[in-house]
Amino acid sequence: MTVRRTPKRSGSAARPEILVILGSSLTVIAIICIVTFLLIREHANAQQAATRSATTIAQLIDADVLRTVELYDMTLQGLIAAAQRDDLKQVSAQIRHLVLFDRSTTARYKSDVLLLDKQGDVLADSSLIDPKPGNFADREYFLAHAFNRDMGMFISRPFKARCDCDDSNEWQISFSRRVSSASGEFLGVAVASMRLAYFDQLFNSLDIGTDSTLAIINDDGVLLAQKPFLEGNSIGKSFAGRPNVVRMLREGSGSFDSVSSVDRQQRLYTFSRVGNLPLTVVVALSSDEVFAAWRRTALVISGATGVLCLALLWLTWLLCRELRLRNSAEKELEQLAATDALTGVANRRTLDQTLRHEWFRAQRSGQPLSVLMIDADHFKAFNDRHGHPAGDEALRALAEVIGTNVHRPTDLVARYGGEEFSVILAETDNDGARQIAERIREQVEQLPLEAGGEQPMTVSIGISTWTTATDISLEQLLFAADKALYQAKEGGRNRVVSA
Repeated sequence: MTVRRTPKRSGSAARPEILVILGSSLTVIAIICIVTFLLIREHANAQQAATRSATTIAQLIDADVLRTVELYDMTLQGLIAAAQRDDLKQVSAQIRHLVLFDRSTTARYKSDVLLLDKQGDVLADSSLIDPKPGNFADREYFLAHAFNRDMGMFISRPFKARCDCDDSNEWQISFSRRVSSASGEFLGVAVASMRLAYFDQLFNSLDIGTDSTLAIINDDGVLLAQKPFLEGNSIGKSFAGRPNVVRMLREGSGSFDSVSSVDRQQRLYTFSRVGNLPLTVVVALSSDEVFAAWRRTALVISGATGVLCLALLWLTWLLCRELRLRNSAEKELEQLAATDALTGVANRRTLDQTLRHEWFRAQRSGQPLSVLMIDADHFKAFNDRHGHPAGDEALRALAEVIGTNVHRPTDLVARYGGEEFSVILAETDNDGARQIAERIREQVEQLPLEAGGEQPMTVSIGISTWTTATDISLEQLLFAADKALYQAKEGGRNRVVSA
């Protein structure tokens, strides 16, 4: 019914709800960011702790291997020194054997200790006083010393013994040194073999978990020992082409996280070179084991954080719903406060506010402003004759007719009091206001008669218009419209009069 309402405040009313949603969203984002940061930091701490543990294991292996290799080196140097003594040629074979291999008894997991001449033939054997004939000129270590006078102690690739002894099927490596004359001439090789069971015993003394591995490789990427074997018994096999091994041999020592090219498992690799030896110790800890505790913690914390965030969002939704309900109730109360309860059009309070607003707007813009005062003719008599319910229905019908003829959003239909209504027509001159008033008058006259009614309902309408050419106040504008209404009534009613 009301053509124009009071100014809407939906934007300001929705602002608290937007602020609540924004605040909750920022809080949830902040919680997630903080928890994520803490979990990332704990992940890094777990990795650092695992790296320190692996480094400690690698250092233990390094120390043990260095000590063992040192013993073998002392054995070789003692053998070379004894072999170059001229006085040993005059003693018995037993004594000579004891002197030559005196230091070899301290070497762990020792196999054969041999002294070879420059043709590779066996001159002395630690296991026999009278050595068996044999030639080892084709061995890797012999060739290395024969053609390189500056070669220090040489560590061979893994091999299996040629003899039919008990340890012939065991993998071994040899430590060897060149035997040279005072002038540097090649005289032969001293070689001591060590069974690789030594590494098995060393690795078995260390607990690294079920899916983790320990390994030792040489500078050529050849595997010397591993626990457990990931690819059968791979001793003696070269892994130099594998990306992880390439990185280890290039960097010498360090740690990195990578996927094994053998079993495709994620592992944390920590590796270090064994002193100045051509050996590298590799400790590969399973990422599943390293981060198992972190994953459990992350799962619990993530679950709790998720529940907290969902609870916060749910509470935000409840609060926003309450804000919407309150806003709706406030709008309804505001509408009720601005609306006439009987007719549904604006009430006197809204009329006064809107008229003052449009008056100042017209003053600024210079556009005309018209006011209609509409009064139902002989309404008191109609009310007495048909009763108050019929009178109320007649007022509602009158308000509906007025509202259907006032179409623009800037216009307002209001109940002024009793059976009197007012219409504010912004930016409307006197002629336009008169056309609207005449349509209202004609349509009211055509309303259906009340049962038992003798005459149709009619209205009297007074019009006043402000323009820039008129020098009147707002009160004078209303007074002029009211005066024109009374002129219409005095002139016989059912008519429109302009002030």
